[in-house]
Amino acid sequence: MTFSTVVVLGMHRSGTSCLTGSLEEAGLALGNVDRKRHTNPKGNRESLSIMDLNNAVLAANGAAWDRPPEGVCHWSADQLDWRDRLIAEYSDHALWGFKDPRTLLVLEGWLQGLPAPKLVGTFRHPLAVAQSLRDRNGFEIEKGVELWTIYNQRLFQAMESHQVPLLCFDWSAECYNAVLRRLAVRLGLTPPETPLSFFETHLRRNSSQPDAALPAAAQDIYRHLLQRSRDLMADLGVDPELSGG
Repeated sequence: MTFSTVVVLGMHRSGTSCLTGSLEEAGLALGNVDRKRHTNPKGNRESLSIMDLNNAVLAANGAAWDRPPEGVCHWSADQLDWRDRLIAEYSDHALWGFKDPRTLLVLEGWLQGLPAPKLVGTFRHPLAVAQSLRDRNGFEIEKGVELWTIYNQRLFQAMESHQVPLLCFDWSAECYNAVLRRLAVRLGLTPPETPLSFFETHLRRNSSQPDAALPAAAQDIYRHLLQRSRDLMADLGVDPELSGG
């Protein structure tokens, strides 16, 4: 049986759980994932096995999710075998997917082993992410913005060499769901006739003004990501006025 994989890419606290859970509602197989935790009532939709592998690769390269590597991570032969065994567990699904924000830091190793990967990205305003990391991890806002910049540089690099439709977690619920439903169909999924329920604005606790002061590097990346998300809306025929900003 031939099968392909949807890989959800995005920084921590940027809507990756919402995107992945919504795609699951449309039929994407996720396997055994976290479906409830104190930082996310609906669960982060992450596979502990995949997270453990990503953490192991980062640690072997002297890095961690909050200490990103400077370059491309090396995968050992044992880690490549671990990856292949995880992928094989989903071989009875024509289309399966996974998400873990750490994947952005170790993406090259995954792409070398995944059959027919389909990449989907999500982002959020840097200060909204930094505020969320402050609340969850006690990070200073400056550290949160720095991490946002590193992760989203990786995301933008992936978009330069691969087709990566990009959603913005700051969109209105109407816009987000309109884009997501059309994108799900393009990915080969079948959204339910009832409204997608995973996206709820009251769970999106942090927000930030788009004109808030940011370092130049973060401003530049954010501007480019916004344009790419608008390009997706146009490609899918969604009215940009629905975005709410």
